[in-house]
Amino acid sequence: MAERERLQLDELEKKARILRRHIITMTTKAGSGHPSSSLSMVEILTALYFGGVLRYDPSRPDWPERDRLILSKGHGCPALYAALAEAGYFPVQWLNRLRQLGSPLEGHPNMLALPGIEASTGSLGQGLSIALGHALAARLDGVGYRVYALLGDGECDEGQVWEAAMAASHFGTDNLTAIVDYNKYQQTGPVEKVMDFRPLDAKWQAFRWHVVEINGHDLHQVLSALEEVKGIREQPQVIIAHTVKGKGVSALERDYTWHGRALSPEEAERALEEVG
Repeated sequence: MAERERLQLDELEKKARILRRHIITMTTKAGSGHPSSSLSMVEILTALYFGGVLRYDPSRPDWPERDRLILSKGHGCPALYAALAEAGYFPVQWLNRLRQLGSPLEGHPNMLALPGIEASTGSLGQGLSIALGHALAARLDGVGYRVYALLGDGECDEGQVWEAAMAASHFGTDNLTAIVDYNKYQQTGPVEKVMDFRPLDAKWQAFRWHVVEINGHDLHQVLSALEEVKGIREQPQVIIAHTVKGKGVSALERDYTWHGRALSPEEAERALEEVG
């Protein structure tokens, strides 16, 4: 059961639409959250959980040999919650309880509250360090799991990201893959205007990471990149996934100020029609 069945491409596209619908529905019901930041990484999570990439067992969320996903951009947790529910970690009906008092589906992931969450995140810039710790622990324990860290582009402003990048290459952690959800916007505007880190690929290369650059909404490219990095030895890898903030909902794609606000019920109804 740990080796997950890989869905066909058309089935993966259907699953991505289902995740988008969950994101829109749960954030609208909660009246808060980060729908646009969640929508931009749907194909990445679809490939990881349903494309035969991650080794996991929802009936044993603490299985020692499972692969780990650390969601560093913790505010995008509606997308992760949707994927975990569809993967069988908890009932899909729980998604309706997002951000409600006493709900395990908190506004940022809480590893003590919900199965399938590998780290409590939300303070941006820390996820890659956590993932590096997991990757080094695998080496010490002699276990063959891989670790994936999903980062936002805006949080790459944080110095801790680059400290972790430097340490990861120094220790040759080839079981560590970072994925940057490069949707070009952060909370207050375009990343290049808030803090211009371009060229992003050259920075990772300078830290001696294997770099792959893709269209993060093309499932074939996402799957191919995830397959490629598994074959890299003696260095960590980063997948720079070019994405669109709010992907799938045109109103959100055109306006980055949806970063931290939910759609109204009427807007959500139109968005669901658009997603299909």
